[in-house]
Formats: sequence, structure tokens, C-alpha cells
Amino acid sequence: MWHPEIEAGPAPFYERLVHAIAADVRRGALAAGARLPPQRDLAFRLGVSSGSVTRAYAEAERRGLLVAHVGRGSFVRGASSPVPDVPALERGAGGRAGIIDLRCNTPPPVPLMHELDLALSQLTKRGALDPALHYIQGPGLAPVRHAAARWIADSYGLDVAAENLIQCNGGQHGIALAFSSFCGPGDTVLCESTTFYGARMAAEHLGLRLHGVAMDEEGIRPDALDRAAAETGSRMLFTLPTLHNPTTRTMSAQRRQDIARVARARDLLILEDDAYYAYSLRPPQIASFAPERTLYLVSLSKGICPGLRLAFLALPPELPRERLIRGIRAFGYCPPALGALIFMQWVEDGRIEAMASAIQHEASARWIMTQTELGALVVRPGAAHSPHAFLPMPAIEAERVTARLLRAGVEVTPPEASGVSREADTGLRLCLGAPGSRAELAAALQIISGVIAGHGGADRDGII
Repeated sequence: MWHPEIEAGPAPFYERLVHAIAADVRRGALAAGARLPPQRDLAFRLGVSSGSVTRAYAEAERRGLLVAHVGRGSFVRGASSPVPDVPALERGAGGRAGIIDLRCNTPPPVPLMHELDLALSQLTKRGALDPALHYIQGPGLAPVRHAAARWIADSYGLDVAAENLIQCNGGQHGIALAFSSFCGPGDTVLCESTTFYGARMAAEHLGLRLHGVAMDEEGIRPDALDRAAAETGSRMLFTLPTLHNPTTRTMSAQRRQDIARVARARDLLILEDDAYYAYSLRPPQIASFAPERTLYLVSLSKGICPGLRLAFLALPPELPRERLIRGIRAFGYCPPALGALIFMQWVEDGRIEAMASAIQHEASARWIMTQTELGALVVRPGAAHSPHAFLPMPAIEAERVTARLLRAGVEVTPPEASGVSREADTGLRLCLGAPGSRAELAAALQIISGVIAGHGGADRDGII
């Protein structure tokens, strides 16, 4: 009974399992021709998801360590096929040669270097770059927050006061900051039954429990939210009401009003993550229906430029700020200034609108390509287009398709990454902005279409 020794470290589990397979092949613990345990059996013994083991087996096969036989399983390659070197675990989880990576949900690439050069030139001429060399105390630079208030009003249609804005080091920092400031270890945070993986990571790191709330085609159901709040005693709801990640659902105005009503009745604080609002038909925010209890989070990461690591958390006027300010100091001492100053210059020049328009144009083109290639496999999003696509399918099928795609040269988000409850929607998320060109995306979509079209019944790949 083979039992791999998995090294500790920051690399993803599947990478460490591949490393263990390679090490055991080299030292003879796995002989040529040896049959590896079925994925589900090994996952149970290791205490991990079967998707992680499936992904590791597929990657090990791609690297030449294993060979899979239809209906029989995965076997160590014969002695005539030398075992290739496996990169060290420290290399990280970035993209690999020959693999089209659809895991990272970023805006589609458009030329921004000229905009960056222009902003830096203008800041230099104005003598406005000095704050980038110093610690920025408290909630961020006042001129930057005033620019953010203007941008949110113009682009999001929501009026917020600059003094009620907190500058964050990206949306992920904003989520962790809100969770840590208003929840304690062991507390329960309500969220969609399928939610943003970053929120899961933050909750797990902070010792919080996420409780998934049942969804329908518009997102969280108000009756299910009311019941979950009563049963758990939770005092916080985290939600992505617009182009929900990963399912692309968008709440109607009525649904948002209903969610606000339940939150008010159950005394819930709402963290509204509006990362994808720029791609939508601009429905009214939940914050507009429950301004006294909604922390509204907007970020540049999904609609402008992820590398700036900049987001803003709009707070209800009466909400205490002391814990948030302490959280800023605890997580990073102060918000970084350089990216914020560049953003401020783009807002003042009006350039940010042109940049957003170019990104939306490219996103629309990529969505049309996806819909044309994959057709009914893709859920129609709650907007004209979306930076990510969702392909619903049963969990076990999603695991199998993920493994087949990796062998074919396309890597997608692991299907188990977003589920929070048994009612979670299962399927594959495709990040359409991740490929560097439309040609690369087209190649990935063709592979996906072919793999799903050729995917048959149980055990076809020997993947169980």
C-alpha cells in the first residue's frame, strides 16, 4: 500500500504530491509498471479533496511520470522511459511552458504602459511623488481618497464621502480587513453557497466559519438568508451581488432590496464586494438600500489594473473605525502610495475612463468568442458579458474534465475551490482575461470544447 511522504511548504498540495511521486519513483518505492491507488482512495487516506489528487495525477502524467490507461488506472512509466526532472517546489505556482492558464481572474490585457509612463511624468512635473517614499498613516492619502470618491460616483453611480473611505492593498486585503475587524475567531460569516476563493482563504486564516446560503438564478435567496442568520447567530454577510464569482449571476434591484431588508431585521453587517460592477448593467448597490450597515468594497484589480494592488472600502458613517485602522497597521502597517498616486493621476486626467472602456471592449470580444465556441455549455451571465465564464457540471465530472484539460494543455480553477456547502453550484470557471492574446484564448476554448465533447461515461479515463 503506497503512502507518499508529502513535504510541508507553500506550494499547492498537488505540486507537492507530484514531487513525492517523482521522489518515490527515483528511489524505487514506486516500481515501473506499479499501479497507483485510485484517486478517491488516496485522497481519503491523505485527508484532502479528490480533485487535488486528480490534478496531481494528471500533472504527473503530463510530466512523463505516469501513464493512464482507459478504465484501468494510472501506472508508473516503464524503465525504458527515463523519469524526467521535476522542478523544485520553491518555483511557485505560476504558469508553465506549454500550458494555457485560465485560473487567474484578471481584466483582459490592453496596452497600459503608455498610460503608466504618462501618469508618472505628470506626477513628477507636479512634484507629487514624494508620498511614495514615506509611510502613509491611517486610512490613506486624502487626495487619493477624494479621487476615489469621484471615481466611484462617476463609474459606479454611488455617492460616498472621501472621509468614509479606507484605502486597501487590493480587494483581498479589504476582505481580510473587514473580516478581522468585525468578527472574532470561531464566528460565522454568511456567504453564497459557492463563493470567491479569496474569501474562503481569508476566513480559514482568521479562524472564521463560512456558512453557505442557498442560491437561485439571482444569487442568495432572502428566505434562506433569514433562516441561516437565525440558525447560526451570524452578524456578517459577505456577498458578490454583481457577476458573482464563479457563477456570473447578478441580483436584480428587488433582490438587493430584499437582502437589505433581511439584513436589517437580523442585524447583519454586509460586506458587498462589487469587483465586477464595471462589466454589468449597473444595478443599484445593496449599499444604496442599507447604507447604515453595508461595507462597500471596490477594486481596480478586475476592471483596470491588478498590479496596482488598490481597493477602497466605503464605510457606513456611524461604523467605528478604530479596529479597521489597527487592522491596517497589523496587516501591512500602512497602505502603499505609489499605485494610489498613479490612480489619482488617471482620475484627474480622465484617462481612467478610456482605459476602462478599452478593457470592456476586449472583455466583450472575448466573451463573444467563448459563447460562440462553447455555446450552451456556458451559463449566460447576469450582464452583457463577463470576465469569467461558468460551465456547470456535477462535481465528479468537473474533476475528470479538469484532469483531462490539464493533460491537453489547459489549466482551470480546481472545481472544489469555491464550494462552501452541499448546495454549492459545481462546475468549471474559465478566466477569459488570463490568456495574453485572443489567439491563445481561442486555442484554449477549442481544447475545452473538444475535451468536453469527448468526455463520456464513468471510468472512461480510469480517473476514479
